Amino acid sequence: MSLSGTSERSVPATKIEITVSCRNLLDLDTFSKSDPMVVLYTQSRASQEWREFGRTEVIDNTLNPDFVRKFVLDYFFEEKQNLRFDVYNVDSKTNISKPKDFLGQAFLALGEVIGGQGSRVERPLTGVPGKKCGTILLTAEELSNCRDIATMQLCANKLDKKDFFGKSDPFLVFYRSNEDGTFTICHKTEVIKNTLNPVWQPFSIPVRALCNGDYDRTVKIDVYDWDRDGSHDFIGEFTTSYRELSKAQNQFTVYEVLNPRKKCKKKKYVNSGTVTLLSFSVDSEFTFVDYIKGGTQLNFTVAIDFTASNGNPLQPTSLHYMSPYQLSAYAMALKAVGEIIQDYDSDKLFPAYGFGAKLPPEGRISHQFPLNNNDEDPNCAGIEGVLESYFQSLRTVQLYGPTYFAPVINQVARAAAKISDGSQYYVLLIITDGVISDMTQTKEAIVSASSLPMSIIIVGVGPAMFEAMEELDGDDVRVSSRGRYAERDIVQFVPFRDYVDRSGNQVLSMARLAKDVLAEIPEQLLSYMRTRDIQPRPPPPVNPSLTPAQKQP
Repeated sequence: MSLSGTSERSVPATKIEITVSCRNLLDLDTFSKSDPMVVLYTQSRASQEWREFGRTEVIDNTLNPDFVRKFVLDYFFEEKQNLRFDVYNVDSKTNISKPKDFLGQAFLALGEVIGGQGSRVERPLTGVPGKKCGTILLTAEELSNCRDIATMQLCANKLDKKDFFGKSDPFLVFYRSNEDGTFTICHKTEVIKNTLNPVWQPFSIPVRALCNGDYDRTVKIDVYDWDRDGSHDFIGEFTTSYRELSKAQNQFTVYEVLNPRKKCKKKKYVNSGTVTLLSFSVDSEFTFVDYIKGGTQLNFTVAIDFTASNGNPLQPTSLHYMSPYQLSAYAMALKAVGEIIQDYDSDKLFPAYGFGAKLPPEGRISHQFPLNNNDEDPNCAGIEGVLESYFQSLRTVQLYGPTYFAPVINQVARAAAKISDGSQYYVLLIITDGVISDMTQTKEAIVSASSLPMSIIIVGVGPAMFEAMEELDGDDVRVSSRGRYAERDIVQFVPFRDYVDRSGNQVLSMARLAKDVLAEIPEQLLSYMRTRDIQPRPPPPVNPSLTPAQKQP
């Protein structure tokens, strides 16, 4: 189906409101205290440039300001959203670009604010040589209208007949309008065969996907006749808005389906049928941010393929080659995904394993050995610690085989099985070069793990075809083992080669990789919580040291 004028723009997970306070700022005024203001800059993914996003108000004569004006940001879990907060002392004649008015700055990612205890963080301000600049306090709050889920049902009447030997096989396609005049597809109904008067099943859609928080934004609905070869026939279209749909909760609303081309050609053209909104309701659901704010930790585990098919790490042709000039595909994938996920893990300690190697001194083959060589404690400190242990292992173990996934999946599953109260969610990243040797056991491990608080990300590096990985992904057909189907889809697979940027812009291509492999994690976490009826815990009590209750002088 050619859906012209559409764009594949990702929908933000939600909108986040950031509240800003500062404590113990530098005092630059001679006869009174500083008059502070905070400027927020965001970093463009494409150019890495900092752009001003907004400013707080100026608060006169205080070193401990609590700003009223807030910053509202679109939040994408799967992206590293870098923020820079610059604090200035402002008076009526101030040019804030002058260094003498600069009180300090802080750099951090939006994920760090959301992942902080109670979605609050305190950071030291830096940037004025030889001076203590005080601290900045940031609190993240999800905007409530983003958690709404709309459920609706529609039917149609007297649609145009499109099939020569039958009637039509109609379905609806919903689009959200964008500010630049394009449309983004946000929902497709099922196809109802051989009828001009279809009644579609009720369906649910997040309100943010329908209108991104703007209740008056145009929602366009196209009506198509389905064809087996994909060349679906356009029947007509109509437009509405979230506000208009929501007004129709207690009455049937009828929309005329219009085909502009037919309207131009036929003088007596009335319409191509009608669509009726039978029902519309809105419910609020708990969101990913609710769980993170309530203290749910993402436990990140890494497993790296040390099989001989990767090539000798000393040779430039090896996928593990440690070039002095750039990271290997393994190291890049690990860094891209890990740098985002670590913001949601308070202790920043990550278990890291290798599989498919012969270990010194006796040459035992292992499919689950700690990269730091410590069987008692496989944790590495931060992503840098994981990379360090990975490089060290490359120098000491012998790449061998075969490629077994099941042992490391079962290892993480055992940890996940111990904590089922929603306080912990486990994410296993497997980086591999390809052909899997224990497919049956791996499927069984995935089916068992699908009932646990756990997700698996597989990044395939190298030139292999990866058909088996696509099968494990389970997007089209749910993974099964011995007649048992996975309770949830918990596997996300991406081939690394799709992200090798031909222009050499490594930073940009790795941001795309992280975005795609992490995109499903929030929904997978929510699906586990929903099936277990686990509600988010209330945010922990506020630490008094972070509150504005300190008396301002």
